[in-house]
Amino acid sequence: MKTFRKFIAALPLALGLSLAQASGGGYPLDHFPVEKLTDVAALQSGAKLFVNYCLNCHGASSMRYNRLQDIGLTEDQIRKNLLFSAEKVGEQMKVAITPDDAKEWFGALPPDLSVIARARASGSGSGADWLYTYLRSYYRDSTRATGWNNALFENVGMPHVFWELQGTRGVSIEEIKPVKDEKTAAVTGFQKVTIAFDSAGQRSEKAEKLEGKNHHEKREFVLGKAEGGKLSQSQYDETVADLVAYITFMSDPSARARTQLGVWVLLFLSILMVLAWWLNREFWKDVK
Repeated sequence: MKTFRKFIAALPLALGLSLAQASGGGYPLDHFPVEKLTDVAALQSGAKLFVNYCLNCHGASSMRYNRLQDIGLTEDQIRKNLLFSAEKVGEQMKVAITPDDAKEWFGALPPDLSVIARARASGSGSGADWLYTYLRSYYRDSTRATGWNNALFENVGMPHVFWELQGTRGVSIEEIKPVKDEKTAAVTGFQKVTIAFDSAGQRSEKAEKLEGKNHHEKREFVLGKAEGGKLSQSQYDETVADLVAYITFMSDPSARARTQLGVWVLLFLSILMVLAWWLNREFWKDVK
């Protein structure tokens, strides 16, 4: 019994430490502008971006072209402007690349994006937050085969497909590491290592010893300003938000209809409850 009580007493502390460790690591997520999910123009723009930039490598096998009518597009608009990798509007959004070419170029077939917005959800944020941050966190890295890297998803295999829109940028990566004795493995101090990549992807590194032992390990990314893009940073953020809004819609196309139906159901139940209360009062009034 005493052991059990100690376990219960220690549980909140243990959970607190676990949550602190989980929140302390990794690149922080930016908040996706959720109002885009109900903006029909943004969803249509995102669908166009998805077909032109993503569907070349990533499929969406759980999505059919005719579901785009749910965001205000007509069948004729879909057929003329978005139907590039299929023949009929009722077909699935299939990937344009073949599996053999994908394995040769990327080492593996790029993942299907049908439900990626739901799959990437975590305690750190929604799947939309993750995608919104990911598509805005690329930087040049000449040490990578693609020439690109990502602060959120390090050593990612996908190159920056929107680089012409955003431009190129560098990054400064600051790491604080413990210095250990080679024989005893005891921590003797800490050092700060700063790794920098310029906008062309050239790498440089600088290390300095830190005084004292009141330091903790950390890794922090500071992305530079994008240069040479066709869009300003705010315009690029809007473009990415449109695309993420569509990908989020695609992961659950019926969500909007269910939400609207839910409002009517709650309204109906509220009216029914008032009528039931009135009927109950009238019934028991005569009985008393």
